[in-house]
Amino acid sequence: MAARIVNRLPQFVETTQHRAARSAYAAVTLGAAEAAAYTPQHTGNLINSQYKTVDRNGSRVVGRVGYTAEYALWVHEAEGKLKGQPRPRENGRAQGNYWDPRGEPEYLRRGINEAAPAIARIIKGALRV
Repeated sequence: MAARIVNRLPQFVETTQHRAARSAYAAVTLGAAEAAAYTPQHTGNLINSQYKTVDRNGSRVVGRVGYTAEYALWVHEAEGKLKGQPRPRENGRAQGNYWDPRGEPEYLRRGINEAAPAIARIIKGALRV
């Protein structure tokens, strides 16, 4: 009786890459949700400009979260000196406080950092053989 050798390495690699992409998308979605909680929401333009992508390039899987609003970087890098202070009135109406309701400087970095332990669990769980 002859031994039969089956090469399933290509299927294993493809399955692993597919699971990596799925876990990257789950991780990006979680990170984006955490970042959204800290994003200033005065007019809603900044929070509505959030995007997330997952790209596969060969064996590499890269997830990205960002904001397309032109001023997103400026707001992200702001010092937050005005946090909690009232905004100027517009047309006789109060405009709330700066950085309200939960807005924070470095909102994207903070959201991703808070989600980091859960993101690590998602990726480890998906890539477990």
